[in-house]
Amino acid sequence: MKKYYLAIDIGASSGRHIVGWKEGDQIQTDEVYRFPNGVKEVNGHLVWDIESLAEHVIKGVKAAFERYPQIQSLAVDTWAVDYVLMSGDEEILPCYAYRDRRTERAIERVHEAVPFRELYARTGIQFQPFNTVYQLYDDKLSDILDGATDFLMIPEYVNYVLTGRKLHEYTNATTTGLVNARTGEYDGEIIARLGLPERLFGKLYPAGTCVGELKPEIARAVGGQTEVVLCASHDTASAVEGIPMEGNSPYISSGTWSLLGLKVPSAITDDNSRTANYSNEGGVGYYRYQKNVMGMWVVNRLRGELCPEKSFPQIEAEARRSAYRGCVDVNDGRFLAPDSMKEAFDSCLSDKPQTVGDYFRCAFFSFAVTYRTALDELKRNSGKDFDTLYIVGGGAKNKLLNELTEEVCKIKVKAIPIEATALGNLKIQMER
Repeated sequence: MKKYYLAIDIGASSGRHIVGWKEGDQIQTDEVYRFPNGVKEVNGHLVWDIESLAEHVIKGVKAAFERYPQIQSLAVDTWAVDYVLMSGDEEILPCYAYRDRRTERAIERVHEAVPFRELYARTGIQFQPFNTVYQLYDDKLSDILDGATDFLMIPEYVNYVLTGRKLHEYTNATTTGLVNARTGEYDGEIIARLGLPERLFGKLYPAGTCVGELKPEIARAVGGQTEVVLCASHDTASAVEGIPMEGNSPYISSGTWSLLGLKVPSAITDDNSRTANYSNEGGVGYYRYQKNVMGMWVVNRLRGELCPEKSFPQIEAEARRSAYRGCVDVNDGRFLAPDSMKEAFDSCLSDKPQTVGDYFRCAFFSFAVTYRTALDELKRNSGKDFDTLYIVGGGAKNKLLNELTEEVCKIKVKAIPIEATALGNLKIQMER
């Protein structure tokens, strides 16, 4: 008798409910629900609509039960670093989005208390202005933490909505910049030196842990009962679990962000890794030594601004015909959340692109150059050499980008345009 499992995979632009089951050694999948997600501006800040998010999660679970009446378990993965503060059973709103610029005043204050060199040595987490540690410190400066009893990363919050239980999952917690890379637990010294409330940081649980059953009212609403379990709730951690990899090669999980990295047995926190801005994020029995590179966010924003009526295959075809050879640093801060992505490109280029194809050719070529730099750093810092690069996720469908990556990086690209995150989420549920 087949056993069915539900992966709820939520990205920064959309969410998916995917039911999976085993046929022989292969995982088969069926997408039963998809919904839009995204930030909105409220009082000058970028925030998540977590009420709508929770409603869509419940609707998707209902859709899954309508098609598959018996579901063994479900698990939730999302993007990293963002969270919901709770006061008992009440959310403390708004739920800020990582692209909001509110942390600008907090970064210097954090580094005064714990210099970044030490912060990196203890946690192994690369500097990003939106890291959770800076967001929480801004909450402290705004007196928001005074009434907070709990701090839940987004997947943990969704689990709470479904079960009423508040459990902290390890892989996503490592992205906060507050987990000790040696102990695998929240770092009490960092928390104390920053003056963050110790009560917010609970025990960390591994992927595969059972959170609990659906609350009775949720079970009634969705038409079924099942267990909620922890997958690797940071979507990239689940994606790496879902890559059908031969041996241990570098990977790119290509979505809103491009996450380029390698599985390593222990964190690499030396000065070379710090200056190269490599991160050591928790995996399932290993560390993901990886780097955040700007991803399809840039392409999606360009499309929305320049040619929303065109499909991605049409855009790729126009970029392929372009002879433009300009290149930008896509990791430059001006590409993080510009009012105009076109103007962000124009501001970096003396020879301005002339056509839509030119802009996208520039973007794809710039990604490939950024991958080459990151791969060179990865080789130096890990002491390993590679001949194959795996690319999964939505960006793996872009044949031109894959070709440019092979050409620029001098490496064989294995592009696997699968829902690797959902597969990894399902794999963890099936193997627990």
